[in-house]
Amino acid sequence: MFGAATDHMAMLAVEEINAEGGVRGRPVELVVGDDASDPAVGVAEARRLVRAGCRTILVATTSATYFAVSRALAGTEVLLIQPHMNEGGGTGPLRVQLGEHHEDQLAAAVRPLMRAAGGKRWFLAGNDYCWPRSTHAAARRILPRSGARVAGERYAALGTRDFTQVIDAVTASGADIVLSTFVGADAAAFERQCHAMGLRERCVTLAPAMDESTLEHVGADAAPGLYAVSGYVEQLASPGNAVLLHRYREAYGRWAPPLSTLSESVFEAAHIWWSAARRVGADEPRLIAEAMRPGSFQLPRGTVTLDDSGRVTQDLFVTEATGTGLRPVSL
Repeated sequence: MFGAATDHMAMLAVEEINAEGGVRGRPVELVVGDDASDPAVGVAEARRLVRAGCRTILVATTSATYFAVSRALAGTEVLLIQPHMNEGGGTGPLRVQLGEHHEDQLAAAVRPLMRAAGGKRWFLAGNDYCWPRSTHAAARRILPRSGARVAGERYAALGTRDFTQVIDAVTASGADIVLSTFVGADAAAFERQCHAMGLRERCVTLAPAMDESTLEHVGADAAPGLYAVSGYVEQLASPGNAVLLHRYREAYGRWAPPLSTLSESVFEAAHIWWSAARRVGADEPRLIAEAMRPGSFQLPRGTVTLDDSGRVTQDLFVTEATGTGLRPVSL
């Protein structure tokens, strides 16, 4: 869903980096691998990239692939950066996790969503892999602090296209809000089917991983009642984002896929990496990783800060789906 925009943003970042002299006067080269949403394929691709000479890999994939690649490359002098939202737990001397942390996303969105829904019963539904399971575990810790309760929980394998059993379970639970941790094509199919089966008339959905590219596949008819929470949306009103959008459309045209936190984060990760590489005056992965944290970076989404442990602090926005865009709202 967001692969094309991710590639565009990586290329745009590298073009900007090289226009400013690269690293020590040498151009940065972008080499792309495709994990096909399969951790085993991701490991094979990561090893191919290392053989091709890559010393830093931006693992812009599911967390399942990130952790598989991290294990496979343990003991190598390769820096892995996970640019977008994640559950944490994968940092180290040569491991950096940027993006939104699921506990921060939930803490920012739980009370606003309950006000929007007029209720406190949540149903947890998502794909069956590490990020959804970890996010649901975080929800079970965070929801009771706001007086909410979990009415039910279901998982479906990646690649599921018929969510009838999940939606029937949500309906039977009487939930006011669905926490959807489906991703990509699964998220689009789930939301379309929720609309078709009338679930949206009964409850709203908070989808932390929903982005603009996926929302285009959800469609305008199924969008009402769908909310997300992230550090970046294409409609973010900031000077840095206005400049970025202009450069993106100028480079790739008006019909290029929309930007989202999942693709824009790759652009920012490349610039954070470059900022650290310039500071140490080398392209040595271990030195760059050390220079990235602690650090504060001014980016299109605003100020992003990493502490000594690699923990990320940034502004988060609760957004509402309007047509095929995500609009920051105050609830």
